[in-house]
Amino acid sequence: MEVKFWGQKFKVNLIFGCIGGFMIAVVSSMFGFGGGPFMVPLMTVGLGLPMFVVVGSSLLAIFFNTLMGTVRHYQFGNFDLILFLLMFPGRFWAATLALRSQSE
Repeated sequence: MEVKFWGQKFKVNLIFGCIGGFMIAVVSSMFGFGGGPFMVPLMTVGLGLPMFVVVGSSLLAIFFNTLMGTVRHYQFGNFDLILFLLMFPGRFWAATLALRSQSE
């Protein structure tokens, strides 16, 4: 299968990706750890995708897990709004600093 992303084309073996992803999901669910440390190498080494595509897809998966965890903690009363408001602006500062350091 050929994937087109921002004008670049990548050839991806869809069957290898599905089988590898399924095996990682089974093993990670059996032993109770996240599959991210194994999915990133599968996508970069096994499927030949560049790191900027792999990191973006990993962040998208993490976003939904974090969002649901935050909602559940808020529902259980384990959410500290003041701490959140203090830490949240630092996230943008750190992200901006990281992006600028990588683009130079």
